Amino acid sequence: MRTKTLIIDERKELSTKYKKILEDSSNKVEIIKDIPIALKFIQTNEPDLIIISDSIKENICDFCERIRFLTYNMRPIIVAMSKSAEPADKIKVLESGADDFISEPVNSDEFKIRIKAHIRREYETNLDVKTNLPTKKYCYKAIKRVLASQTPWACLVTGIDNFYRYKETYTELASDKMLQTFAAIINSALDENDYLGLLTDRDFLVITTPIKAEKIASFMTFAFESVKNKFYSEHDLERGYMMLNGDELSEHRCNFVNATTGGVTSDIKNFTSPEDVIQELNQAYNLAKKKDTSNYLIERPKISGTGSVVAKEFNNKIVIKEQDDALALLLATSLGLKGYSTVNFDKIESIESYAPALVILDTGDDKEMKELEFCRKIKESNPKIKIITTSIYHSKESILNAGSDIYLPKPYNMNTLAKWVELAIKEFND
Repeated sequence: MRTKTLIIDERKELSTKYKKILEDSSNKVEIIKDIPIALKFIQTNEPDLIIISDSIKENICDFCERIRFLTYNMRPIIVAMSKSAEPADKIKVLESGADDFISEPVNSDEFKIRIKAHIRREYETNLDVKTNLPTKKYCYKAIKRVLASQTPWACLVTGIDNFYRYKETYTELASDKMLQTFAAIINSALDENDYLGLLTDRDFLVITTPIKAEKIASFMTFAFESVKNKFYSEHDLERGYMMLNGDELSEHRCNFVNATTGGVTSDIKNFTSPEDVIQELNQAYNLAKKKDTSNYLIERPKISGTGSVVAKEFNNKIVIKEQDDALALLLATSLGLKGYSTVNFDKIESIESYAPALVILDTGDDKEMKELEFCRKIKESNPKIKIITTSIYHSKESILNAGSDIYLPKPYNMNTLAKWVELAIKEFND
């Protein structure tokens, strides 16, 4: 993203001279003579740096104070320029909110270097230390500028699903390397006119043109799928999933990471703010995340009218298959008090017709754990259903390999079970 500099100066020749000194391929310079117009420009474009001359009719100190107290995503750097070299004048302007005071006439080389130093310092303080990419504030500024530009654009949000679970299993060092690799993949698909920033600690923002958006998303998906297995141990790759340790020796089966991308373009609707764009991006991202593999979805202009999309209802239904009748009653009562809808079914057909979010399955006293076949059949018929398997036999890999999402050894604490139920229900509805 090019730096944007605003010059507020009524003098035509000097302001043009300053523009020629500062403007290059990395810095776009605008000249405005009128303060009200300048304030509107600042609100819509959020320039990185403002150069204001005392040639304007308004008082520089008043302008600096106004900019300082107005609410912006990021306050711009303010450089005041004046023919005065009096220390008292400099101090007054700096105290009112200016970041620098330059007395005229100026040396062109020194002027250029000082302005670049201000911009460089501001930019570097807003870079993420792990990816060396601009952070959320700059991302919102970049979106605001494309909205003000009135030119066609496309925004992509791309992130790594199951990233935090990978981080918990493989440590922060390994997760940092994965993040840096993904950032390098994205960057390799962009050119100098595109923007890449970090929205969260695992979600990236790309701003490009509508023509290139799908090609970029497709490349990122393919490239990440090609390298992601290099971040896992041979044992996990052979098993086909990660295993997270829980409370009281419980285990959680977790899928491998995926790259998900959601995108929107300027021809979908008239976006009014960065928040509006981000909201639409999140909707596209969540739709793309429905697949169990890396995936992308670019929103297109809607063909049908309002009401064509029905919101998904939150599913809190739980099937309990517990051989101990007293414990089954306790589970149903306890989970019912927490707002879940619980039933007891023994047949696969009944479970399929009920369409629960979660099945709590007990393997019983059978050492061979034949009940795990029940688990396999549920996953074959409906892989989205979450399964918590409880057992007195601590054969966690056999249980997880059968398709169970969470292994909970008996005896267990009811609070522990409630935590796993809450997690499983949330995962199902995400």
